[in-house]
Amino acid sequence: MAKICLVEDEQSLIEMIQLNLEFEGHEIVTFSDGKSAIDEFNSNLNFDLIILDVMLPKISGLELCKQIRTQSSVPILFLSAKGTTQDRIDGLKLGANDYLPKPFDLEELILKVNILTKASFVKNELILIKIGEYQIDCSTYEVKKGDRLIHTFTKREIALIRLFKEKEGQVISRDEILDTIWGKDQFPTSRTIDNYILVFRKLFENDPRNPKHFFSIRGVGYKFLG
Repeated sequence: MAKICLVEDEQSLIEMIQLNLEFEGHEIVTFSDGKSAIDEFNSNLNFDLIILDVMLPKISGLELCKQIRTQSSVPILFLSAKGTTQDRIDGLKLGANDYLPKPFDLEELILKVNILTKASFVKNELILIKIGEYQIDCSTYEVKKGDRLIHTFTKREIALIRLFKEKEGQVISRDEILDTIWGKDQFPTSRTIDNYILVFRKLFENDPRNPKHFFSIRGVGYKFLG
């Protein structure tokens, strides 16, 4: 279930969108003008998706989008009766993720909402990664056990942890890791990866010699289980 904010001034459209998105299992918070919406956003931007009408009373949807983007990367979907190519370009340039001209097909709206909220969940999942009793915050690079700070990772260590999380349960070859994390223009050895794995095992494994999270697959690469 996603928490979705709908900013729309047409009451019949509010009711129709809210009813159908709630039927899909989402939680909907509505505002009928830009001023009340921006007041809420200044204190709370805890949404998985924001749906904005372009032509709103008091503050336009375009201005709302501009202000939201100074605070958050939350997905934004524009709804507008102004459906020209230039209107869509203007909205996307301000940071919107998608644009749906009115009148729209309800099935298309639901599809776009589900795509955008799914992308939001994946992104959020990879900001906070759990390994056993530990939690890694990929935005601060901090590793915590409960409220206690255990370690602070480097940027490359975080990139490697995220790669393992994205491919959890799969065997990842050394070549794939080197190409993904270091790129094709750098030439570290596979021993470099081994050193990172040793650091991860020391941090996260109760017994580094008998790992439960970071496994070496002889002759191939590595596998991660959270």
